[in-house]
Amino acid sequence: MNIALIVGLCIILLALIVGFNIMAQQKQRIETSKRQEMSKYITVIDATEELLGNANNLPYSATLLICLNQKILDTLKTMSEIDKDDKAISQRISALQSQIQQIRQAYQNQESTSFRVPNSDREAISMLKLVKRLRAVIKAEHTKGRLTTQAFVGENARLEQMQMKINIENVLKRVDDAKIKNQLGTAQQLVKKALDVVSTKNDPYCNAAKENLNAMLNEITGSLNKSYNDAKPKVEENKELDELFAPKKKW
Repeated sequence: MNIALIVGLCIILLALIVGFNIMAQQKQRIETSKRQEMSKYITVIDATEELLGNANNLPYSATLLICLNQKILDTLKTMSEIDKDDKAISQRISALQSQIQQIRQAYQNQESTSFRVPNSDREAISMLKLVKRLRAVIKAEHTKGRLTTQAFVGENARLEQMQMKINIENVLKRVDDAKIKNQLGTAQQLVKKALDVVSTKNDPYCNAAKENLNAMLNEITGSLNKSYNDAKPKVEENKELDELFAPKKKW
């Protein structure tokens, strides 16, 4: 009788241990999954904050600033649903909501900064990569229904024009550098390529760029023609000297 009781107790104890281990493993799996999910959202927030950190390097509109901040806000709300006990997330949500409201009031009909011409090809490439990332973000937010079609179309067109502006202004800088080095042929090729790019556009910036580029092309072409005409008499003179001092042929 006592042996049966002991065996029964051992079986119950063993069952409790197994059940406890199963529950502990399940809890661990849930916690691991939770950490992985939270880590994914933290990565999204970090990447979006990095984009916001470049608002001093490129002109950001109110639409773009709100879109990026709203993306962070939506991510924080999702994180709050996963971890309802994290008060830091709730506090950050409140602060971000106030910040978005301030942006709506402070950036009406204006941008975060004025456009700055890239100082080098490397900087131009960096700026173009940034614009490409921003366009990808607003496209994704529009697809998710977080950005209206009207806002997306307007902002996408603005960023596309910024890409154009970065390219053209960088070309103009390279043209100036080529002219300083007296590389007029290179300068002429750069201007022609820039004209090919803006010729299909009809916005105020591209129209102004066309006029400027055409004037530069005429100036450079005139300088090249002058250099050619100045060099031509010297070439003919050298040719005459070569003929004069050439070895006499024996007949």
